[in-house]
Amino acid sequence: QVQLAESGGGLVQAGDSLRLSCAASQRAFTTYAMGWFRQAPGKEREYVAAISNSGRNVWYTDSVKGRFTVSRDNAKNIVYLQMNNLNSDDTAVYYCAADRTSGWRLPRPLINDFNPWGQGTQVTVSS
Repeated sequence: QVQLAESGGGLVQAGDSLRLSCAASQRAFTTYAMGWFRQAPGKEREYVAAISNSGRNVWYTDSVKGRFTVSRDNAKNIVYLQMNNLNSDDTAVYYCAADRTSGWRLPRPLINDFNPWGQGTQVTVSS
């Protein structure tokens, strides 16, 4: 089974940028849609962004539209989440996950289809 490992989290100030990476262990990664999720303390896990296997289709939750960009490099088995103009509401543990059931679904992959998940990386934004 493919394994996922996130990196790139850290402590930044409001308005700063971060780029998260999610490295996959298998080439089968190139056939999966990928998703980014986050969970803040005391809150439910939130579906943030998704990208199709080819990279041609993307989806974002409203709160990050215009600030976050999801992309992937299938040659390197990596998916990225570029986060700009961060604010305190973006503070959370960020997870990537693979949808092994399809390369894409409209309007976005179903959260219940994501498996496996990475271990998460902490993003803390100070105001």
